[in-house]
Amino acid sequence: MLSIARWMMRGLPYAAGGAAIAGLVPWLFWMSAAIAGLVTLRQGMASALPVILAAGLPAGWWWVQGDVIPLATLLLVTLMGVVLRERLRWSEALISGSLAGAAMVQLGVFLPPGGSQALLDQLRESSPEAQRILEDLTQQGISTEALATLVVGGVSGIIVLLLAVACLALARGWQAGLYNPGGFREEFHSFRLAPRELVTLVVLGILGSLLALPGLAILAWVPLLIAGIALIHGIIGLKGMKGLWLVIFYVLLITTWPTILIVLLLALIDTFADFRTRLARSV
Repeated sequence: MLSIARWMMRGLPYAAGGAAIAGLVPWLFWMSAAIAGLVTLRQGMASALPVILAAGLPAGWWWVQGDVIPLATLLLVTLMGVVLRERLRWSEALISGSLAGAAMVQLGVFLPPGGSQALLDQLRESSPEAQRILEDLTQQGISTEALATLVVGGVSGIIVLLLAVACLALARGWQAGLYNPGGFREEFHSFRLAPRELVTLVVLGILGSLLALPGLAILAWVPLLIAGIALIHGIIGLKGMKGLWLVIFYVLLITTWPTILIVLLLALIDTFADFRTRLARSV
């Protein structure tokens, strides 16, 4: 992968062409966003604008075809890349991405054509059991349309934001591999939220709940989750443990809710306890 990044950074035409081609290939839009993120991180948004536009053209075409995920991912990667380049803080980049992702959820960007009502109609037609469940919810006074909007928009928003973070991490890894070997590993392994940033996330989550902004309440915890993942990476790195432990960790993270809750709790405590500094002193 690093050889691909090296080829892309030979000049803007190479990066723009690579971003455009990757964006046209189904399921390679993430590479297109990562290429745009790499150039943004290295040269700034003004210089990277031709690459961003080159990646945006196929992403816009997919949007017209009914798939908004490539374009949303590109926008989030670009935004977080600009913030990370200017502020040099992953936490601020992640918070800005969460706010933008929450805005997309609230605006209904991730809803299918025709809105949530069209989705409910498809569910009713697909299964008598689904129709019965929807009728039961309606009898209980629950708005099925609002519920469908929340579920579809919220889940899609989380997936897109996490995907954008992964693309930005890939771009940052490429940048470090080309210009600062080992820099990204050190940067990510030491990442933790400052107390004021944690308070900001808590306030955003509370405001999202009080002001009926579910997108904000749902996505506000994503930076805390990334901080927890960085904590696990940092501990495994300090202990010199094998990569198999990371594989096990990610399998558990993807397949079990308790693991996600534990990671969030550890990240919350680490904001004040700083486990890695304490562990480094004892090694």
